[in-house]
Amino acid sequence: MATTTATVDTTTPVLKVTGQGIRSNEGTIDDKHLGQLRPTPKDIPLLEMQRRLKEDGYLFVKNLIPRDDVLRVRKEYFEHFSPTGILEPGTDPELGIFNSSQSPHDYGGIGAGELPPTDEQVRILTESHVLPQYLEFLQHPSLRQTVRDLTGWDQEILLKRTMLRHNVPGGLSTGVHYDKLFLRGGDAYFLTAWVPIGDIPLHGGGLIYLSRSSPLGTSIERSFHARAQSLPPADRISAFNAHMHAFGQLSQDAGEFHANEAGGKGLWLASDYEAGDVVFHDPFMIHASSRNLDQEGKRIRLSTDLRFYEEGAEGIDERWMKFWTPGDGL
Repeated sequence: MATTTATVDTTTPVLKVTGQGIRSNEGTIDDKHLGQLRPTPKDIPLLEMQRRLKEDGYLFVKNLIPRDDVLRVRKEYFEHFSPTGILEPGTDPELGIFNSSQSPHDYGGIGAGELPPTDEQVRILTESHVLPQYLEFLQHPSLRQTVRDLTGWDQEILLKRTMLRHNVPGGLSTGVHYDKLFLRGGDAYFLTAWVPIGDIPLHGGGLIYLSRSSPLGTSIERSFHARAQSLPPADRISAFNAHMHAFGQLSQDAGEFHANEAGGKGLWLASDYEAGDVVFHDPFMIHASSRNLDQEGKRIRLSTDLRFYEEGAEGIDERWMKFWTPGDGL
């Protein structure tokens, strides 16, 4: 990580609103409740990066990974998925253009509700998590060194259960949540890295973050924990127990969640993303995926969610030390 004393821009960036708001699975977030996710250059002083992560709950690092390294993973993924008919015939797999003759409801990804409807899609989705190019990418030195720098760890562990997700235009996205909901099987701190695998325009299904929401996420989790004490041990740590919402998420309507659970405080922070960007966030930072409404370009959003622990830490959620498989209960 660079230790340069380059000038740090502390101004608050302004989101270029379009009058459309941003859609979640249900409802629309009005422009007045939207803000710009603060971008961070990869070469600013480490102390400033650490300060932003601690205070904001996230760190949006621009161009951390070489663009070509990211696009190679995107190309391999869609080449692998192309037999399902997901791509527009005759287009470059790297572009990830959705087939205009297909229904988006037939091509759901991980975390957006039900699994894809065919055995072939489920098989390919499972295999995608162990493709050689993808597994090599997870070891990328730029990513791994930044994790160590931000946390001060000598060595990190990446949970095997990564979440490689595609989100086709018009399809469902991931609802409002914080990551600790799904990693209750240990008390050790973990850091999430969300990596867009390809460019994602503002209305193309990228992540949105509720500003300064880690304290709210912590409070909600304490409430869930208290109510779960009467449940069997396995159910207490499940994101799908009797006290949870559908699919383990807090809401499918980000605007309604902001008005009610968040009391109208803060803003939903959004951005467009470029291949090579990475967003790091803490376990209680509330976020969601926006709906992919890229009706012009028809680009499929592709991303991966990675969770890191310190090597040797006590309290790692061992349930996640295996590759993603359908119906694994996590």
